[in-house]
Amino acid sequence: MIQRIPFTERNTPWRGVLDLATGCYPAFLFGGGLGRWLPVFHFHEAGADRLEPYLMYLAENGYRTVTSAAISAYVRRGIHPGPNSVALCFDDAWASLWTVAAPLLRKYGFQAITYVSPALVPELAHPRSVLGSPEGAPLGVDASGTPFAAWCELQALQASGTVDIQAHTLRHTMVFSDSIIGGFVKPDFRRHPHLYPWLDTGSGERHLLSSDWGAPIYTHRSRYSSALRYDNPGAFEACTRHVRENGGELFFDRTGWEQQLRTLAESFKGRQETPAGRDAAIRDDLAAAQEQLNARLNTDTVRHMCFPWAVASKPAEIAAAQAGYETAFGDRLFGGRSVKPGDPPYRLMRLKHQHLYCLPGKGRKNFFSGA
Repeated sequence: MIQRIPFTERNTPWRGVLDLATGCYPAFLFGGGLGRWLPVFHFHEAGADRLEPYLMYLAENGYRTVTSAAISAYVRRGIHPGPNSVALCFDDAWASLWTVAAPLLRKYGFQAITYVSPALVPELAHPRSVLGSPEGAPLGVDASGTPFAAWCELQALQASGTVDIQAHTLRHTMVFSDSIIGGFVKPDFRRHPHLYPWLDTGSGERHLLSSDWGAPIYTHRSRYSSALRYDNPGAFEACTRHVRENGGELFFDRTGWEQQLRTLAESFKGRQETPAGRDAAIRDDLAAAQEQLNARLNTDTVRHMCFPWAVASKPAEIAAAQAGYETAFGDRLFGGRSVKPGDPPYRLMRLKHQHLYCLPGKGRKNFFSGA
C-alpha cells in the first residue's frame, strides 16, 4: 500500500507563500501591533552568541514571558496574560538548554517552555557545567553521546521554575510508512538523532542504526501522522545477514550490490498496521510521555505537549485529548502563527525564533527585512 504524504507534512517553500497569502501571519510581523495575538516563538539549539541578543531585545522593550498554563488559559478561556507577553519554546531539550539557555534566561528574568521526549533523556551522575561557571561550558551543539539534557538537569530546571517542562511525545518517532525502498543503510549512513526510524527487526522493536548495514530504508513519516506503519523484519534480517556474510563494509565496493539487496528485500512480504493499531500506538506513546515525565520530575504539571515536526493527524489530536493534555502545538492549514482565544487547543501554532525581532519596540525589524 502506497500512502500519499499530505501537503502539511512536506518541507516546501510553497507553504510559507500560502500562509502569507491567506493572512496566517500576525500583523506585528509587518509593522503592526500585537492585537489579540499571544506570540509564541520556538528555538532548538541555543548558542550564547545567538540567543542572548533575542533576550536583550525582549528585556530592553519591556516584554515578559509566560508558560504553558497561561497559553492554555488564553486559548481555552480567553484570559489574557497581560500586555507585552510572549512565550519562548525550546524544543527537544538539547544539552544547551541546561548549559546555555537556562543561565541566560535567569540573567534576564525570563522563563521558557521546553518539550521533552523522555525516552531520549540520558542519565548522568551530575549536571554539566553551565555558561558562566568556572569550568566553562559549550556554547552550542553538544556532539557527545549525550546531546540532550539529562534527568538530573531537567529536575534542577523544574525545581528552579526557570523552565516549564512539557511533553514532546515519548520517542519523537519516525516510522516506515510503505513498501517503497529508497535506499539501504551503508557505512556512510548518518542522520539527525530524530530521523532514525523505529522498526521491528524481528528481534524486537528499536530504532534503525547506522551500523545496520544493508537494511532497507523505506519511505518514512512521523509516527503522529496519519501513516500506517510498515515493517518487514524478514527483509531486514536477510539483507543485513547478506552484507555480514559477504564482506561487511567491503560489500558496498562491489558492482551491483544495490540490486542484490533490492532483489533480496523484495522477496519478502512486509506488514502494515491497521488504523486501529495506529491509533492505539499513538495514544500509548502520548500517555507514556506524560506519565514518565511526571514521575521522573515528581510533578503533575505535564499537561501540555508539542508534536514533533508539528505533524499532528486527527488520530493524534484525539489521542492528545484522551491522554489528558490541555493543549498541543501542531500544524494546521490556514491557521494563525501564534495563539489567540478560540484556536483549536490541540493544533496551536508558533513562529520561528527569527521573527522575535518583529515585535514592537526599539530596533524592530519586519517580515521582509530578513528578521
